[in-house]
Amino acid sequence: MEERRKTTTGSDQHDHDHQAVPSDLALRVKAIESLLVEKGLVDRAALDAIVDAYETKIGPRNGARVVARAWVDPAYKKRLLTDATAAIAELGYSGGQGEDMIVLENTPKVHNLIVCTLCSCYPWPVLGLPPVWYKSAPYRSRAVIDPRGVLREFGLELSEETEIHVWDSTAELRYMVLPERPAGTQHMSEQELAGLVTRDSMVGVAKVTAAKSGAAP
Repeated sequence: MEERRKTTTGSDQHDHDHQAVPSDLALRVKAIESLLVEKGLVDRAALDAIVDAYETKIGPRNGARVVARAWVDPAYKKRLLTDATAAIAELGYSGGQGEDMIVLENTPKVHNLIVCTLCSCYPWPVLGLPPVWYKSAPYRSRAVIDPRGVLREFGLELSEETEIHVWDSTAELRYMVLPERPAGTQHMSEQELAGLVTRDSMVGVAKVTAAKSGAAP
């Protein structure tokens, strides 16, 4: 089936401020971090663990709760797919990097994949910090050119009948995937369902399974 890259604004240009090199602030932070590690004031392993927690646990739990609410509340799901920014704000999640959101629903016939081709625009309020792979040049380029191959490398094999839609985020507009609810979870509470949802499933590089992932408390 056709694999599509979606435009996201009224213009055909991806016209926000991307940076090919780290900002001055990022460079200063990195320099301070390196100095603290060198002087033994900061344990790099501990620092990496903290960053990983925000990337994979603390940050994405907000999005996981949004997904779980949509799974159990059809009226909320409709609002989420119609006006994602307002629906997400209903649960208390809003702010910088998430002012204008669109949520895309995965179905058995359509799979959505999120990328930012020129930098790493990412919906921080619901997904936390962007993972390293999301910011990498190989992912940003290949997600558009060969999305099916990229998904396969993440361990997600889709049938040839499944359409893959690739959505390019911008500074003005961010995306989040509403993954399919896994079969056999009808008995689970909203909180239990949130515990199944992973960051990767909300970016579109994975599906949600009924086995607990620990991605959200």
